[in-house]
Amino acid sequence: MTSQPTFRSYLVSVLALLLIGWGGIAALLFYSLPFVWARWGFFALGIMALTGTALPAVYFFHRRFPSEPPAMPNVIVRQALWFGVYAATLVWLQLGRLVSLYVILGLAGGLIAIEYFIRLREKANRVPPLISDDDPS
Repeated sequence: MTSQPTFRSYLVSVLALLLIGWGGIAALLFYSLPFVWARWGFFALGIMALTGTALPAVYFFHRRFPSEPPAMPNVIVRQALWFGVYAATLVWLQLGRLVSLYVILGLAGGLIAIEYFIRLREKANRVPPLISDDDPS
């Protein structure tokens, strides 16, 4: 059984994502006009900010409710990234007044299904049998 790394290994990533994401959003709000590239910058920086915000919570949930096999660091970062993409997409859609309950639930259901199938694939330990060409049977 492999042990999960401590939160200290995530600390630099969390601080970088938080500073760049939230600092960039603040700079965009104060120093730019709402043109196309500023909106795309808002979306990208929003993903970074929300991923950095969600990473400690995702790490805590994996420590509190361990799975078998334990979640590796790439799983924790990927799930925090899913949250960042989900929340930033909802904010992006809300700016255009395109969010409804069905969009919220459909987007969440789709991302949960994708993560479920990725985790299912990672948990599968099937190794195909080796077939030798020299075997007479």
